[in-house]
Amino acid sequence: MSAQQVLKKSSSSKVSDNYLLGRILGKGAFGTVYVATNRKTSHAYACKSIDKAKLVSEEDRQDIQREVDVLNLVGQHPNVAELYHVFEDAKHVHLVLELCKGGELFDRVVSKGTFTEKMAADFFRTMVTVVEHMHQLGIMHRDIKPENFLLTTEDDSAVIKLADFGLSTYYKPGQRFNQIVGSAYYVAPEVLRRDYSFEADMWSLGVILYILLSGLPPFWGDTEEDIFKMVLKGDVDFKTAPWPNISAEAKDCVRKLLTMNPKQRPTADKILQHPWLKQQGAAPDKPIDNIVLTRMRKFAAMNKMKQAALCVMAKQLQPADIEGLQQLFKTIDTDNSGTITVDEMKAAIAKMGNKVQDADLLEVMNAADLDKSGTIDYEEFIVATINLSKLEREAGCHEAFLHFDTDGDGVITRQEIRQALISRGITEDEISTMLDQYDINKDGSIDYAEFQAMIRSNDTELQQASDFFRGGGIKQVSFV
Repeated sequence: MSAQQVLKKSSSSKVSDNYLLGRILGKGAFGTVYVATNRKTSHAYACKSIDKAKLVSEEDRQDIQREVDVLNLVGQHPNVAELYHVFEDAKHVHLVLELCKGGELFDRVVSKGTFTEKMAADFFRTMVTVVEHMHQLGIMHRDIKPENFLLTTEDDSAVIKLADFGLSTYYKPGQRFNQIVGSAYYVAPEVLRRDYSFEADMWSLGVILYILLSGLPPFWGDTEEDIFKMVLKGDVDFKTAPWPNISAEAKDCVRKLLTMNPKQRPTADKILQHPWLKQQGAAPDKPIDNIVLTRMRKFAAMNKMKQAALCVMAKQLQPADIEGLQQLFKTIDTDNSGTITVDEMKAAIAKMGNKVQDADLLEVMNAADLDKSGTIDYEEFIVATINLSKLEREAGCHEAFLHFDTDGDGVITRQEIRQALISRGITEDEISTMLDQYDINKDGSIDYAEFQAMIRSNDTELQQASDFFRGGGIKQVSFV
């Protein structure tokens, strides 16, 4: 069993060749978390080493693969502990993650006793935002608790990072689950009744907010059974100190999240509009944009050359790299046709708690519909919604450059751009605009460094660099 492959894709090199594993940060049912120091850069990370001998069933192995897939999908968010590297050897699976030196939010709560309402709102707003990010991608965490919210530093300016996605799973709108998972204090009543969906995460957030404001959990007992009985009863104490001194708005926010009926419980984007959070420094009046639509808008704003380059780069990805997006595509493609229509995308965005104007959605969909078929197929969806940083970490940039540099002379000329993009209806004006923006040294072509700059930098940064170059600034500009 120990030698059996667990992951569909992992590094063929050894973790010890790349990282020095040091002191133990913690231990769990399946393995140990170490401080891992990169041998080349000396930068410190956290390494979650999972003992394969303890993965006794196929379900256990699938859970590890799903955790990796979920991290790849929800990563690149400022409040998610990033997955950097995956190794697998005969005895262990090693996940190299962002190291959060400030420890657990739970410990911070205990050390401070209670937070002020302002501090609680600041922390809580961030927690809701990252959970909303997951829900928009069709993932529920299922183990939301203070111990899984880590702090980057030990000072008061620490950034919150959500970690430990071992119990996370994909869900479709309307899909129900019956496995009892999570932690006793934070588990939602519908989970105990074995009939739940993403709303269970919102209940857990409500429990955390109660603790942030009072320093105590709303449901407690000497045993798990006692705690579960209190959860199922659902009585929340707002009379014992310090609750009489806490604002009515804060208590209302907690009450709404701890609503027994999950259908009446607010979604993440709705709770961000709660008056208490606004008063404390505030969620914006307009709903937070859907993450899928946001990524598609960014893709739509790219020029045709950059879009074509990303298409080439995306083809270099392995199936395991885009497992999460594949699940998301299936969620939106409700008729299982293999394509997404405007109506399907609009319905999916509405079910995720967002609204979009028809004209806006149509514009974005048309930009992502590269073959102009009237729908978005699987490949187009992947290219338009995958994190750009995910592509940057792959060895596809050079392949994309060669796609344009057909004569292999190391530069992309006007003619080569025209030929590569003729099927996309490229105009001479568009080619001139691209050369003006990306040809930093103004030699009439795009070399590999300039091509990398196009992929890795946003258009505003490139234009500023180009203006600086023309204005007599430095003679060479490096974006790498």
